[in-house]
Amino acid sequence: MLRRLFPHPLLSLLLVIFWLMLVGRPALGSLVMALILATAIPLLTARYWPDQSRLYRPWLLPPYLGLVLVDVIKANFQVARIVLFWPPERIRSAWVAVPVTLTSPEAVSILAGTITMTPGTLTADISADGKVLLVHALHAPDPDALRDEVATRYEARLKRIFEP
Repeated sequence: MLRRLFPHPLLSLLLVIFWLMLVGRPALGSLVMALILATAIPLLTARYWPDQSRLYRPWLLPPYLGLVLVDVIKANFQVARIVLFWPPERIRSAWVAVPVTLTSPEAVSILAGTITMTPGTLTADISADGKVLLVHALHAPDPDALRDEVATRYEARLKRIFEP
C-alpha cells in the first residue's frame, strides 16, 4: 500500500526537504503542501520511470556531494580570474565529447548536472544512447585532460554509488 502511494520514496523525501527549504520557515501549511507535492509528483510521473533507481552504496553519495561542492567553489574563483584578468586571445574554449560508461540513467543525469553546475563547463547534449556527453568548457587547452578528469573525478565515483 505504502509503495503504491509513494512509488519513489527518495524523490518524495527530497521534494519535502526542498519545498520546506524554499519556503524558508516552518509552518503547518508548508508541511501539508510539501506532503501533497511529495505524493502527487511521483504518482503523476511514475509511468515515465521505467525502472526503480537503486543506490548500491548510498554512503558514498555525501562524499561525492562534498567533492562537487568544493569543485564548484574552486571553479568559481578560476572562472572569475579567467574572465576578469585574462586577455580573450588566451582563453581556449572547447567542445569536448566525453564518453560515458555509466549504465544507470540517473547516474548519467547526475554526471551531466555535475558538469553543468561546475562554473566554466556545461553539458550541452547527451547522445540518444546516453553514452556520450557533449561538454563545452570555457578554458580547456587540453580537451583530453578534461575528458580524463571527468572520468576519474566524477564518473568513477558515480559508478561506485550506482552500479553493483
